[in-house]
Amino acid sequence: MFLFLNLGGGEVFIVVLVIILFFGSDKLPEIAKTLGKGIREINDAKAQIQNEIQKTTSGFTEELNKHTSDIHSEINKAGESFKKQIDDVATTIKEEGKTITDTTKE
Repeated sequence: MFLFLNLGGGEVFIVVLVIILFFGSDKLPEIAKTLGKGIREINDAKAQIQNEIQKTTSGFTEELNKHTSDIHSEINKAGESFKKQIDDVATTIKEEGKTITDTTKE
């Protein structure tokens, strides 16, 4: 936590000392408790926001995956159709080539 504020050990000590001087040592536990509650509330809010974002984006992700799957399926169908057409043309060329070869032999 203190890394975020770029505070070293000595600086933290001075901050704690100043807090004790301002508020007194009897209020220090109450201040720490209040700070702990505040940090806990911030973490809870952060977790709640992260959960909301995940819920919101999960529907989008599922929809995107469905469309991607549909597109992939259509591309595969088109590829198979194209391959069949090429195979048909290759067969026709072979048959025509055989017919020409047979005709020239006569």
